[in-house]
Amino acid sequence: MDFDQPPVVRVDAEQRLDPDAWPMTVPAVAQVVREGLVLPKGVTFLVGENGSGKSTLVEAIAVAFGLSPEGGTAQGRHSTRETESPLHTALRLQRGIGAPRWGFFLRAETMHGWYSFLENNPNPWARQPDSAYHEMSHGESFLEVLRTRFDSPGFYCLDEPEAALSFSSTLGLISVLDRVVSEGGQVLCATHSPVLAAMPGATILEVSDAGLHRTTWAELELVQHWRRYLDDPQRYLRHVLD
Repeated sequence: MDFDQPPVVRVDAEQRLDPDAWPMTVPAVAQVVREGLVLPKGVTFLVGENGSGKSTLVEAIAVAFGLSPEGGTAQGRHSTRETESPLHTALRLQRGIGAPRWGFFLRAETMHGWYSFLENNPNPWARQPDSAYHEMSHGESFLEVLRTRFDSPGFYCLDEPEAALSFSSTLGLISVLDRVVSEGGQVLCATHSPVLAAMPGATILEVSDAGLHRTTWAELELVQHWRRYLDDPQRYLRHVLD
């Protein structure tokens, strides 16, 4: 029996959702419900256009793992407005034997609310008080979360973390994820960043109207568009500007 397994080995659906209602109308979501999804060790990136389903999948898997849908851990649950899809209710996770149960969900669009939750609910048993995230810039607060929360083996879900990060900070995030993996952690990340997706050794799943499929960094449509744009911006801009 293999005891060297990641926190989440596989994602399956144990019940069906209405096939004519969102999110089952999203091809990638329908594919995962129909076929399941194997999550390998290390880092897995979901890359695709807005509306392709990558964030919906990351959110549902994070919540099925037990993490707060608006970001954070399983212990610190908060909710400002319930917007998550019902997908998590249909999912069943095959957890790794002997794997860590710790996890963290870094969700760019709701981190402000998580900062307020921490401020209003300080942990009396914490070795040190939480940082004053609201007093930092958006990018600085993300970097502080990476420093203080990504510090042990576990299951880390990230939804477009590059939203707050500069180029150099995104490279720093790659370093953090590499350390997490080297210590036995597992990462599932939705991203639009060709910089982040270039992380060596990562599994890349491209999410599109055709569903999701494994690919390489060089084959990503995202990377090809960025290469052509940086080579000749006017090739794209003349179509959107009069």
